[in-house]
This record gives sequence, C-alpha cells and structure tokens, in this order.
Amino acid sequence: MRRDSSSPPGPEGPHRAPGPRLPQDGHGQGLAARLGGWSTAHRRTAIVGWLLFVVLAATVGGMAGVAEVSPSEGETGDSARATRILEEAGIEEPAGEMVMVTGESREHWQPVAREVAEAVKATGEVRRMRPPVPSKDGTAGLLNFQVKGDAETAGDRVQPVVDAVGKVRAAHRGDGVELHQYGQASADKWLGEMLSDDFAKAEWTAVPLALGILLVAFGALVAALLPVALAVTAFVAANGLLALASHQLHIFDTTSSVMLLMGLAVGIDYCLFYLRRERDERAAGRDPGTALRIAAATSGRAVLVSGLTVMVAMAGLFLSGLLMFKGFAVAVILVVLIAVLGSVTILPALLSWLGDRVERGRLPWRRRTDGTAGHGRGTAPARESGRVSAAVLRPVLAAPGVFAVLAAVAMLALSAPALGIKTEQLSLDKQMPSDSPLRISSEAISETFPGGPTPARVVVGTRNVDAPAVRRALADFTRQVRADGAFGKDVKTTVHPGSDVVQVLVPLAGDGTDATSKAAVGTLRESLVPRTLEPVAEDSKAYVGGETASSMDFNDQLSRGIVPVFLFITAVTFLLMLVCFRSLPVAAASVVLNLLSVGAAYGVMTAVFQHGWGAGLLGTEAVGAIESWMPLFVLVVLFGLSMDYHVFVVSRIREAHDRGAETKEAIREGVRATAGAVTGAAVIMVAVFAVFGTLSMQDMQQMGVGLAVAVLLDATVVRMVLLPAVMTLLGEHNWYLPRWLRRLPDPEHGASAGTLPAAAGGANGAAARAGAGAGAPGDGRPDSGGSDSRGSDSGGSDSGGPGRPDVPAARR
Repeated sequence: MRRDSSSPPGPEGPHRAPGPRLPQDGHGQGLAARLGGWSTAHRRTAIVGWLLFVVLAATVGGMAGVAEVSPSEGETGDSARATRILEEAGIEEPAGEMVMVTGESREHWQPVAREVAEAVKATGEVRRMRPPVPSKDGTAGLLNFQVKGDAETAGDRVQPVVDAVGKVRAAHRGDGVELHQYGQASADKWLGEMLSDDFAKAEWTAVPLALGILLVAFGALVAALLPVALAVTAFVAANGLLALASHQLHIFDTTSSVMLLMGLAVGIDYCLFYLRRERDERAAGRDPGTALRIAAATSGRAVLVSGLTVMVAMAGLFLSGLLMFKGFAVAVILVVLIAVLGSVTILPALLSWLGDRVERGRLPWRRRTDGTAGHGRGTAPARESGRVSAAVLRPVLAAPGVFAVLAAVAMLALSAPALGIKTEQLSLDKQMPSDSPLRISSEAISETFPGGPTPARVVVGTRNVDAPAVRRALADFTRQVRADGAFGKDVKTTVHPGSDVVQVLVPLAGDGTDATSKAAVGTLRESLVPRTLEPVAEDSKAYVGGETASSMDFNDQLSRGIVPVFLFITAVTFLLMLVCFRSLPVAAASVVLNLLSVGAAYGVMTAVFQHGWGAGLLGTEAVGAIESWMPLFVLVVLFGLSMDYHVFVVSRIREAHDRGAETKEAIREGVRATAGAVTGAAVIMVAVFAVFGTLSMQDMQQMGVGLAVAVLLDATVVRMVLLPAVMTLLGEHNWYLPRWLRRLPDPEHGASAGTLPAAAGGANGAAARAGAGAGAPGDGRPDSGGSDSRGSDSGGSDSGGPGRPDVPAARR
C-alpha cells in the first residue's frame, strides 16, 4: 500500500518532503540540471570550449614545466632543518656512490678493488676516490667516491661508471669475486627509468583495459569511448594546471601517477553513471531531450555531490602538515573538479549531438539497449542483470538482521590484521623488487658494512669552523661515536670554511629502518650531539638528518596530522550527506560504512605486504611494513570514492521513496536500478587500481591493491548487502531529520524541505511541461538497470499507465 507522502508526519515520525517539480523556466532547478540544459542548448559552444580548455591547459602547463620539491621541502622536522642549512649555504652535496668487492680474503679482493678504482677514475665522472675500507672479517672492501656535478642530475651521468664496474665484474666472473654497486646516482638512475616505464605501463594498460570493460558494458564502441575520452582529457587538462600550480606548491614526482589513477577512476565513473541513466531513460521510451533532462537532474546532481565530497575529503590532507599530501590533494582536487565539470557540461552536449549515433559500432553479439528500437524492451543481458540483483536482494531484504550481522562480521574479519599494522617510510631498496640488482647490492652492502648505504648526517652551522673549540668538539664527537657500538667506525667529516658549516656522516648500526638504527639516531639527537656539538653551533643547535632520521621525522609529523585529518574528513562527509539527503541516519551510515571499507583495505594491505599472506598470488612480495603515508592516503581516497556508489544508490532509493514507495520497496528498486552501473563502475575502478598494483614501486603496489580490494568490497558486500540490510532495519526512520535541523539549506532549492530534484516522475513531468515531449509509460520489464515489476527500473519513469496526469506519483 502506498502512502500519501504529502501527509505531514507525526511529531516524532520521519520527516520527508515531497519530490519537487522542475518549472518550465528553470527557476528552482538544480545546478546540474541547469548546466545540462545550457550545454544541450549550446552544444557547439560547450564542445569547442572544452577542447580549447584542454589544449590551452596542456600547452601552458607544458611551457611552464613542473617544479618539483627541493631536498629540504621533501623532509620535515630536524632532518629538513639540517638539509636547509646546506641549501642556504649553497652547499650542493655531490652524489655518493660505493662499490663493494668481496672475496675469500683480503689478498683475494684487494687487486680487484684497485682495478675497479682505476676503471672508475678513467671515466672522468668521479672524484674523491677513497681507499677501500675492509670489513670486520676481512673478506670485503668498500670503495667510496662521488659523482661529479650536481647531485640532482648525477643519475644522468652515472652510466659510464656503471659500465666500468660491469666490465670488471665480467672480467672476474668465476674467480669467486663479487662486485656490488649502490649509491645516490645509480639509485636515481634506476628510479627515473622505473618511474618512466611504470607511468607508461599504467597509461597504456589502464586506458585500454577500461575501454574494453566499457565496450562489454555498453556493447557499442562510441558509448564506450565517451567515458574514456572524458577521463583522459580531464587528466590532460589537470596535468597542465598542476604544472602551473607546482610553481606555488612544489610537488613530488609520483604526484602525476596518483592523479592519473584518480582521474581515470572518477572520470570514467561519473561519465558511466550519467550515460547509463540517459540510456536507461531512452530504454524506457523517452525521447532524447527528456532522457537528457532526467539524467542531468538525477545523475548530474549525484556527480556534483560525489565530486564535491571527494574534493572536500582530499582538502583534509592540507591538515597533515606534509608537503607530499598537499601535492596529492591539489592534484586530485584538480582532476576531480575538471571531471565533474566535464560530466555535467561536455557530456550532455555530446550526447545531445550524437543522439542515437552513440550506439554506433555495436558488438555483433550484443543487441540494442537504448530502447530506440523497442520502446523500453530491455535486452537479455539487462534482464539478467536485474535477475542477479534481485536474487541477491531477496534474502537480504527477507532477513536484514542476519545479513547485516554477517556482512559486518566479514568486513571486521578482513580488518582484523590492521590491528598489528606497522608503518615506516620505506627505503629505496625496499621499494625495489627483491630481484632488482640494485636492491641485491644494497642489502649485501648493508649486511657487510652496517649503516653504509644510510648513514646519519649531522650538520652544524658555526661562526668559525677553524676555531679551536670547533675542532676540539668535532674530534671529541668522532671519538665518542667510534667508541659507541651503535655506530660504525667510518665517520666522515667535511668542513666548509667559506660557509662555516660542518657535515659529519655517521654510519648507523642496523639496516637503516629497524629499531637498532632508530635508536642510534635517538642517541645522536638526545645525547651525543647536544653534549659535544651544540655548544659550538651558531644557533645553539646542530641537526641530525639522513634517510633514517628523515623517516622518523616524517612518521612523527604524520602521527600528529592524522587525527585532525580524520576528524575533518568524517565530520565533513557526515555534514555533506546530511545536507544532501536531509537524513540523520543516512549521514551516519555513510561514515560507518566508509570506515568499514577503509578498515578492510588496511587489513588486506597488512596481511599481504606486512605478513606476506597471498602476496605471491597477487604477484607482489612482503616487505614487513606498510609505507607510512599509505594509511592516511587510502583513508582520504576511499572516503571520497565510496561516495560515488553511496550517493548514486541512496539517490535512487530516495527517488523511489519520494514517488510513494514503501521503504523496503524503494530499497529494492533503488539497488536494482543502480546494480548494473555500480557493478560496471566498480569493475573499472578495480581494474585501474589493479594496474597500479602491478607496478615496480612497493608503495604503488600497496596503493593499487588496497584501493582495488576496498572498492570491490564497497561495491559488493557494502552496497549490495550491508547498506540495504541496514536501511531495511531502519525502515521509515531512514528519513528522520530532527526538527531543529530542518532549517538546513537545501542545495537543490534553497529551502529546508526538499529532496533530490529528480524523483523520476517530477523530472519527467517537468520535461513534459517544458515541451520536450511526454515520456511513454514503461512496459513493466526490467531494463539495463534492473527494476521491480511496477515499471521501468530507470527510476526515472512513472509507469502509472496511460492517461494519468504526468505529475510526481508522491503527489497524487
């Protein structure tokens, strides 16, 4: 039995306003509907303007170039201060390089070490070649030298040195002598080549993969190309604008990869939802103009809400206090903003221009789904989609309490490994694949010469480096360090008289990332440096930097910033959902369900990359820890991305409810109406993220796997089981809004008692009143979105039968 939703609720009952009408003159229509209407009326201007914008942004950005972070900007805390002293003094640190030669005895490896030194010197690319330092057992020697020129470009000049070492290695193959090379220059060379290859791999794999999935989903080449074209052009334009922004906020070299990932995910998703709704309305018998109006008023508004949520969530990263996250935030906000603008402007213009030509290039085994050749008769695949979603929903709606508990327990079980999560800023050797020659060399050098690849760097600014007190302090410091078992013996002191700066490299015990190395840094900062060097420092302070110290400072800042970021994101998401759906339970459920998805992502990442469970099956490997910035980044991204599904699903449920359906029936209709689109969007997101899970860098693998798993669970367990079960349990209380909150602004109408603009009958009625033609009633068969038996599943049709006035069902 349908309720008359225009009846006022009881004093304590749920508050729900009727679905609004869309007047002919457009006043009171939502922003998305107005933008869509303008674009279809001025489609040539919209299309040409979009292309000019993309070309202009890419050209200007290319001319400006990308300004990357300086060494000190990439760090925080004392390690950043140490690096800044060197930068301000104009001291450019040359790239250090080392070669370890191992053999059965000193007499065995020493001749080869001399040969290596001569070959490397002959390249003319090195300086300050030091005699080999023997290992404790005498079976290895470590050559230290520097690559000439600027350290930032040393990776471009180190190839002759690598070749020289390789020739000596080849000449002594089989002699029982091993050569391992590692250093800043060779690592930068590998990293640059790897990032270039990985970015190309991501670009050339993710885009065709997404296109293939869309081709299967739509069955037509033109329809499949539209979302990909929108996502790619949005990324190109955003990349150009990011280059301009980088001159104000310097960015890391991985920022573009993150922007590509997010741009493909949201750009394709937004376009897919919009296009799917337009196709659903055409399948229900609507004329092209009416279908576009309904799509703009419903999916267009959901795109705006979802995009706003993603951007606001990413803005929370500015509270982290870390430049890396600020760069990520700017990149994602730019690409999401452009994707949203494209979805509500260029997309309706293209659909209006293409008309039925959007079905061109159909796959030979797929039948038409737009309804232009059947007036609402869905195809077999569409009916199958409806049957699948109905089969899943039937038991969930019949026993919501049981399925809510089962789904929640499953998500919590997946989250359980996260209780023991260990985070650290992964060193470069851990970022590399285990079979990488560079990682093998790094690990071999670290094992034989503890602290060799990752020494602590003590920087002291003085008034006069030649003063006797300074010399005595340095000698005392060196003596105490060598006497302490937490450090290596090979302490290197460099004095810069012209700048009155002293730099001391102190080898650390441990591998540079373990507790032993961190304790050694703590000893330097809390005891040795304050006691010996600070008294002669110009500012009464000497700073300890280096990779280990930098990682510790980064983690300290991250631990301080994660709480305000978390509070900001949860609060803003709650408020946005409260204003959007004008429902306290829906807003609260949005936050709780998102946290379950985030927890599951953390648990899977911990299980795979920390404990190694199933790592081989996923083609990756465990490194014993999660990259320190990953949990916060995944939290923010998932809070944004999960809104895609949440907004679209709950919007369709609300539409059905506002047409007069009981809550359980509205849930069935809304979930089934969006099942096909949500599934397709999730498959694309999972595929794109999975591509990043196959890249070389460990942090990219962790990000790809974590996001792919979370999106998959969010689109299946959460949206298909947990959400409908919880909403069914709540019943009419889903739409509860306290009286004191009913004055909240309505984003659609500026009033305090509105809901989504496109309860479908209202949208269709507005379209008819606007002279776009009346929509034909549905024939009761489910179309591509899946529907109940009362009419087209599009959620946009009012299948009350011929002859009924075209007004919202909720008002009849």
